Amino acid sequence: MARELKPGERVRQQKLAELLNVSRVPVREALKVLEAEGQVTYQPHRGYTVVALSSEELEEIYLIRRLLETEASRRAVPRVDAELIERLEALMGQMEELVEAGDVLRYTEANRDFHLVLFERAGLPRLYHMIEVLWRISEAYRGAILDYTWSKRAQKYHRAIIVACKAGDVGGTIAAQDEHRSDAIASITALLKGSGPRP
Repeated sequence: MARELKPGERVRQQKLAELLNVSRVPVREALKVLEAEGQVTYQPHRGYTVVALSSEELEEIYLIRRLLETEASRRAVPRVDAELIERLEALMGQMEELVEAGDVLRYTEANRDFHLVLFERAGLPRLYHMIEVLWRISEAYRGAILDYTWSKRAQKYHRAIIVACKAGDVGGTIAAQDEHRSDAIASITALLKGSGPRP
């Protein structure tokens, strides 16, 4: 997410272990987790490489996310209460501060929490887990466009989601999420085709 390793770049375990001042064992275990999340790929005799980004994979991930997140939102919005609205607003405020500070990693975490806290309210743990996995798999794609301009634009969608949730407006919440995802797909696709901002 910090873009220190680029898509397609080889991950050197010994170098990482030295950099983090740990043995290779925890590095190897972390890479296995990242492989399961779709962040890196493993090839025998070559080791791990940062996953290469592709438009086809992006479209598939976001299609599945839309299907699952729409159902989660249908069930979650009627269960929204003041406590959840307060949590969403706190996370949005935190994201504002992190955008201004230029803290990409913590912004990414707060952004993920903002969306997942609503989906969790659906009360469907297996569905929630699948959405969470898809979010982790697609982190590399979102990270490619994450900058000050994109983050500020994303906040308007976050505000629209909060407003719709406050009103108990299922359709409005889903529409704001759809617009948010569509904007992200368009921005990432432009980057992959070479006409968007460079990571």
